[in-house]
Amino acid sequence: MARFDSKVFNPQAFGKYIDTIPRIRLNELIRSRALRPNSQIRSAFANQTGVVYATLPLFGRLGGAPQNYDGETDIVAEKTSTYDRSVVVVGRAKAWVERDFSEDITGGVGFMSNVARQVSEYWEDVDQDTLINVLNGIFAMTGTDNAAFVTNHTMDISDAANPKVAPETLNNAIQQASGDKKRAFSLAVMHSAVSTNLENQGLLEFMKYNDAQGIQRDLPIATWNGRTVLVDDHMPTVDVGGGEMKYTTYILGDGAFDFENVGVENPYEMDRDPAKFGGQDYLYTRQRKVFAPFGISFTKSAMATNSPTSAELETAANWTLVNDTVKPIAHKSIPIARLISKG
Repeated sequence: MARFDSKVFNPQAFGKYIDTIPRIRLNELIRSRALRPNSQIRSAFANQTGVVYATLPLFGRLGGAPQNYDGETDIVAEKTSTYDRSVVVVGRAKAWVERDFSEDITGGVGFMSNVARQVSEYWEDVDQDTLINVLNGIFAMTGTDNAAFVTNHTMDISDAANPKVAPETLNNAIQQASGDKKRAFSLAVMHSAVSTNLENQGLLEFMKYNDAQGIQRDLPIATWNGRTVLVDDHMPTVDVGGGEMKYTTYILGDGAFDFENVGVENPYEMDRDPAKFGGQDYLYTRQRKVFAPFGISFTKSAMATNSPTSAELETAANWTLVNDTVKPIAHKSIPIARLISKG
């Protein structure tokens, strides 16, 4: 087979391309209930040119000890707490180019049409990678209160006597993270090696349905300790040698992340250069989105431009628990945790 401009073609048969390469990514994290829209974020960025960062208020809970009501003790009024939560817009762009001659020598194959069919899936991949960048960043946070979140919301059993998940692992992890608030966790996103281990132990409960003949069958959707299991082999892994891997499972609650697509002026744009290489077409794409973990602020302390890079999203200095200038939000209220195991 000959090649031109990275396109495989048969110069004798000029066979047309028919099938797109099958997708190998599932992107379960970006599709999950862990993401929810936020009207406050949407309003903060709506119709405001150049806005890349916003600080939003979070109302605190009422507190303080009550006074004795005995006709002699004064009633002392206290102010409510207001927390500041900052969010950032992540901007990304990508372009593709296809030559006219590539189409000419392959019998009229529409390579740019093939590109266009895959654009939405490409950006879905990018969004999930961005979410993983954010998770890496918040679990790298430092400082007394931030470290308390990282420590309590991480259960690492990879160096334990039994480094693989067991019947009690999930329940222990979410109790360690949130105590009596553990009910806020609703799903676990894991590598297939972890889910297979659970399945082999009989720990996954598959949801049921009745078919048209009234026969009960299993759905390919399972739960673990009542939490929905999503399987995605693009969850983080670390090769520790000796044929062993460390797998990170994220345990999240509904709405663990606020998500908004704040838009761009020209999300998709075509261009053409009729002279370059005899003529070629370009497809340009752009997006600006907010991925804001609940209870955690983006500080932009280490952000060099008007959009954080992937490396900057993973930088510890760019993240901190939201606070009211005196104390941070209680970390147990944040429905984000991780479990590190060897299967």
